[in-house]
Amino acid sequence: MEDTPLIQFGRAERSGPQTIHNDALVITAILANYEVGRIFIDSESSADIVFGEAYNQMQLGDVSLEKVNTSLYGFAGEVVHPRGMISLPLTIGRGTARKTCLLKFLVVDVPSACNVILGRPTLNTF
Repeated sequence: MEDTPLIQFGRAERSGPQTIHNDALVITAILANYEVGRIFIDSESSADIVFGEAYNQMQLGDVSLEKVNTSLYGFAGEVVHPRGMISLPLTIGRGTARKTCLLKFLVVDVPSACNVILGRPTLNTF
């Protein structure tokens, strides 16, 4: 069994009220050589998603997108058709605890408070 880096949160990462709560896990990571914030970790999602606004800001262009014949279903059951799929490197961690993996993301043009959703595929990879 290989050594797996331990993820720890120190006092510097604590902000806001120090009460018990169930906040979502939101991180910052390097995606395709861009520092991307508001990356939501969603263990219920079966897909890794980059939202259209964030994808456009990375200026990767639609030429790199693979066509997909998959639909996604939102919270209210609405159908969302992805713009396409793209393989991008994602780097999480720093220093010796840093790990980079090439992941497949669906690009979706819907408004979102986050830039990326990392679902079960990525959680299993990292």
